[in-house]
Amino acid sequence: MRPPPECRTFTSAAVEAALSRISAQIVNPDIRQLFANIMPNTLDTAIAWHHPGKNGTISYPYTFVITGDINAQWTRDSTNQLLPLLPYAAADASLNALIAGLINMQAEQIAAYPFANAYKPPKRSGLVPGENSWAKGDSVYPPFDPHTVFEAKFEIDSLAAFFKLSTAFWRQQQQETDHLLDMGVWRQAVTVAVELLVQLQEPTFDSAQRLTESMVRFVRTANAPTETSFGNGRGNPIRRTGMVRTLFRPSDDSVIFPFLVPANAMLAVELRALADMLDKTGNITIASHSRRLADDITHGIYEFGTVEHPKYGKVFTYEVDGYGSHLLMDDANVPSLLALPYLGFVDATDPIYLNTRRMVLSPDNPWYFSNSSFGLLGGIGSPHTGFRRVWPMSAAMQALTSADQQEIADSVHMLAASTSGLGLMHESVDIDSENDHLYTRPWFGWCNGVVSELITHTVAKYPGLL
Repeated sequence: MRPPPECRTFTSAAVEAALSRISAQIVNPDIRQLFANIMPNTLDTAIAWHHPGKNGTISYPYTFVITGDINAQWTRDSTNQLLPLLPYAAADASLNALIAGLINMQAEQIAAYPFANAYKPPKRSGLVPGENSWAKGDSVYPPFDPHTVFEAKFEIDSLAAFFKLSTAFWRQQQQETDHLLDMGVWRQAVTVAVELLVQLQEPTFDSAQRLTESMVRFVRTANAPTETSFGNGRGNPIRRTGMVRTLFRPSDDSVIFPFLVPANAMLAVELRALADMLDKTGNITIASHSRRLADDITHGIYEFGTVEHPKYGKVFTYEVDGYGSHLLMDDANVPSLLALPYLGFVDATDPIYLNTRRMVLSPDNPWYFSNSSFGLLGGIGSPHTGFRRVWPMSAAMQALTSADQQEIADSVHMLAASTSGLGLMHESVDIDSENDHLYTRPWFGWCNGVVSELITHTVAKYPGLL
């Protein structure tokens, strides 16, 4: 159930109207109740701080969005929490300012330190910062300000998420954003991010086999190998492919091979959208860099990020290194191989994607789990939560990339049955728990946003299916 109105962190009349309208079209009472809980969940519970701007010394709006049960703002999560609500912002000036505030907050954070995945609230918010006990002993380059950064795991999809929210907002505003966005700080953040991404195309060794400059390193003492990076923090060796290397996946787990293909695919799409925006906002040089980088990445994915599978034919790989090594798997966290059409990289009917989809939604993906004993529960998990745990996010993405109405309906019903009676999306669910009581994270804002997007999309495209 939702918190009472007086306890909600933000209220939007446009969202409430959409919630009532869409709920009225959902026949199944469990799905209807789930949608009522998750669609406004970020507004109800996760707007930790919002300043509307044009007041005192703060000229522009700012918004700090927590991910749910962790008092920090992840760039990727916060984008996905508010992006499904963007269509309603045109009818609600306060919601519009809220989303603009998140873009301003992300821009300020990235301009100061583009290597982090999660940040603490700014001092001017008056919020008590969350503490990451693991991060205190991290050895990170470049060094970061612990008053600003919650965690400094470098993930290229975080920068892609910032681009995605910025360009989507700009398009909806019909390019009139100067009164809401601090374009000076935003341009600074974009410039820093694009220049860093270009540098991270470089190989580990130069032509004389000397180590090239390390732009980013991350070392953590932990009992899980996914919490630190190979190669004394700089990652396993790579050759130049055109793609951009990363240290961590969207799950916050370390990569094995530094070219994470689905994250690069997302980056290529968002760099092209960013270039279009930059053309219109007066930064032609960075627009050109962005477009060229997107082309490099796309070429690299098709040349180095596809392989012939003996069972499925040509497929996209999850990670590669440019030396010929590749990893055949998928992780529930988006960007994923399953999500490639959702990300806009390929059409859902693309033959390489269809081959890949069949592979990752089968036991040939080592992180795909199912258990027919308990109904429909099955899907992709993640090393982040261990074996035999399915992430509801993967079921949502399976449906969002499908045109099969039965597959979509089955996925939504599975999601509604996965909440353990709490009425919100979990991070993962143990598929061997008959009573569905074993899960991680009771309150996961990112997944709430993705599943609400799925239900909204399904009601609009397939009336009566739910």
